[in-house]
Amino acid sequence: MSIALLFPGQGSQALRMGCHLSDVFAAARDVLAEVDDALGQNLSQIMREGPEDLLTLTENAQPALMAVSIATMRTLKADFGIDVTAADYVAGHSLGEYSALCAAGSLTLSDTARLLKLRGQAMQRAVPVGQGSMASLIGPKTDLALAEEAARAGSAAGVCVVANDNVAGNVVISGDKAAVELAIAKAKELGARAIPLNVSAPFHCPLMQPAADEMAVALATAAIAAPAVAVIANVTARIETDPEVIRKQLVEQVTGRVRWRESMEWMATEGGVTRFVEVGAGKVLTGMAKRAAPDAEHVPLNTPEDLEAFAKSLQGAE
Repeated sequence: MSIALLFPGQGSQALRMGCHLSDVFAAARDVLAEVDDALGQNLSQIMREGPEDLLTLTENAQPALMAVSIATMRTLKADFGIDVTAADYVAGHSLGEYSALCAAGSLTLSDTARLLKLRGQAMQRAVPVGQGSMASLIGPKTDLALAEEAARAGSAAGVCVVANDNVAGNVVISGDKAAVELAIAKAKELGARAIPLNVSAPFHCPLMQPAADEMAVALATAAIAAPAVAVIANVTARIETDPEVIRKQLVEQVTGRVRWRESMEWMATEGGVTRFVEVGAGKVLTGMAKRAAPDAEHVPLNTPEDLEAFAKSLQGAE
């Protein structure tokens, strides 16, 4: 049995996420406390009590989602004896790549929290609110080729690119507001449905270059170790273990495409993954895995009961 651990990205956040673990497990509480200390703010209180719009702010949502993922991983190790090395691969969607690197020991928890706080702030600063936009193109006719054609049409009005190639039937475009609107019209012409996303900035497109520049400065001095488990990089959809290449790819990731569909397909075929395990908040990546690798097993780890069942399944496989 080959296992991939998947770490969710922005959009999976919800009030009280992580509370089901921190209310029961000391290891989870310790993670949230360490993140609070690293950031100099009571992020765990925002996660527990809200208000929701404060949690949804990019600069809060990114470290908060990472905190839940790492709280889950630390609980698995402390209470169930399961280390990250039980997996063959780790991968994270956008900010989730930082969670994956932290879980694999490449980044410390405190550094990861601070980097994600800065990343969220830098992405928000890069483009004034209202100037950028993102849209999800969905439906049975939606694929990468359709989305790229729509984005090319939108480019007549400004920057417009494919931001997230999530899975067949779900591709996200990003760029200048007018350009994305033009791309939406073209996508509908081509037979796709389009849903404008409620985001504060156009992520994963060239408009994010100022944020990439800020992250390049921050990452230049960050300590990055070789991961204990192979990491699948967003920008290449392939394994990367070299710390200096990882550093470079995290900068490229800010403006680059999240090649999630390719990552999932590579793990399922070349990597031989038979079990995809989503670590942290929500079940978004579990749903994508079911579509990208329908023959594999798909396991979300959201509750103490989920962790216990996962641990028992591994013990039974020994």
